[in-house]
This record gives sequence, structure tokens and C-alpha cells, in this order.
Amino acid sequence: MKKDILLNIDKLLNPKLLIIGDFALDEMVYGNTERISREAPVLILEHYETKKILGAASNAAHNVSKLNKGKASAIGVYGDDYYGKKLLEILEEKGINTSLMVMDKDRKTTTKTRISGSCNHSITQQIVRIDRQTKAPLSNETEQKVIENIKKSIKDFDGIILSDYHLGCLTDNVVKCAIEEAKKHNKIIVADIQKNMEKYKGVTAITPNQPDSEKQVGFFIKDEQSLKQAGKKLLLDLNLEKVLLTRGENGMALFEKENNEIKFSMIPAYNKKEVFDVTGAGDTVVAAFTLALCAGIEPKLAMAIGNFAASIVIRYFGCHTITIEDMKKELSC
Repeated sequence: MKKDILLNIDKLLNPKLLIIGDFALDEMVYGNTERISREAPVLILEHYETKKILGAASNAAHNVSKLNKGKASAIGVYGDDYYGKKLLEILEEKGINTSLMVMDKDRKTTTKTRISGSCNHSITQQIVRIDRQTKAPLSNETEQKVIENIKKSIKDFDGIILSDYHLGCLTDNVVKCAIEEAKKHNKIIVADIQKNMEKYKGVTAITPNQPDSEKQVGFFIKDEQSLKQAGKKLLLDLNLEKVLLTRGENGMALFEKENNEIKFSMIPAYNKKEVFDVTGAGDTVVAAFTLALCAGIEPKLAMAIGNFAASIVIRYFGCHTITIEDMKKELSC
């Protein structure tokens, strides 16, 4: 399989992808513990670093851009605030086109600020997280702008990723429009979703993890028989062509609907002993898998490429992205 991946990996550079979803920023604030405050029983941190990194759908777009060298565009919503400007700035720095992003003055740019502290001879630990976000549905005006941007741009891309972190952008109308336009222009559309899967009926493929799949189908996956039953139910209930079910240390399973038959294939996790942090690994999987499908790579090999890409990023703490060169280097070992 490694040989097949190596022979096909450069094809991921060709497709142009449109990422639609919940774009967000992660702000990481670090400090050294100095003392307890006299004003209240709280730690005082001596600040030494702040990092702003891409999260949620922004991380999916970042993964795509790293793999295909900047052939990625974003459609999402941000606020008229400091973090909105930073979000656009960082997306552009990472090679992601932001001309289709929509600003809404009445919404906050989704930002998750994690404050972490450390002291001598100890590890850095998160103390508190502050979320800035607007939970209300998109206004009709903003929703219409998102839909207009989808309609005018989707024909220019080889594939679409719907990245749903349940932060409000992917309304029923937005998802419906994306699916209809993808079918109209014969484009591959893949949804990375956790719940409310019925909303995504008719996409090309979904990439859920096992716990979310179990909630959707209503039973636990305990063996190969129940795994096949779950995959078949997802395919038929949601009218999909493919389901890529990620199973953590148990690898991945692919289900394909072809001529009224269901094909099943499964691969083990690659390098599962070297796991440090699975944060953002799902974004890597959907990016690599979708690029591979759009490049014309057969689905089972596309699954293997997604599996292999994820096996690299989970060796790093926090959200991590990789390039084709990184994958080639690993494959040559």
C-alpha cells in the first residue's frame, strides 16, 4: 500500500477545493505562574507568548492548502472585530483565498482563547478557556450572501468540503444550496460532520468517527458484522455514495454504493503506537481523502492516503498540518 500511495501522492496537488463551514480562530495564551493574587484566590501569570492558530473549518482549509499548495478557498462568516481581521489575515498567510468570506457586523468571530500556565519543573497546563461566539442562526441577509457566494463560485472548483462544527454557518438552506450546486456542476462534495447527519443527505461522502456513527444508527459497533450493518445503514438512510468511517486505533472502514451493491473495505491504523494528540486529525483525513477522490484516485487508496496523513499529524501536539513532501519523507523511511 505504501508503494501505491507514493505513486499517487503527487496527484493531490492538482484539485482545487472549496471549504464551506464554521471558520474559527484558536488563541493560545501562555504564562508562568508567579504568585497568588492578594485581590482574590487566583493565579497571577507572567505572560510570555500568545499564538493565534486556525481552528474548526479553518483547520480543514489549512490542511487542504498545505497539501495542494494553496488551491483552497473559504466560504464562512466572521464578525466586524479584531479577531475577524486576524482570522482573514492568518487564512491568507496560509494560502487560503478569503474573497468569498462573509462579514456580519452583528456576529462575533468565533474565537476560543485558552489560557495556560506553568511553573519551574512542571508541564504547561490549561487553566481556563474563553469562548467568543454567536450561537444564534445566521440572519436572512447573511445566509443569502453565503448562498450567493456558493452559487457563483462552486463551478470553479473540483470538490467541496462541508466542515460542520455546529457554530451556525451551515444552516439547512446553506447545506441544501451546496449539495444542489455540487450536483448541478457534477462536483464531489464531502461532509465532515458529527451530528444532525440527515441534513447532509445526498452528499458524495461523509467522514464520521465511530462514536458519532453509533449515535446516528442507534447501536454500538462491536464487531465486523455490526460495523458493516452501520455502514450500510448510513449509506442507504442518507443516500450517499461513500462513507469513510474513522475508528481511532482500529483504523478506518470504507463503504461504497455501486450498482445497487455495497462494497466494504477496511484498513488498520498506521503507526498507532505513536499517538500524542488526535486534535485536528479529522480535518486532515477529510482534506486528504477529498483531494484524493477529486484527483481520480480510487476510493480504497484515497482512504489509505487519509489514514496515512492522519498517522503523521497525531504525533504532534495541537492541530498540525503536513505537506506532500512530509508524506514522501515518511514513506521513504
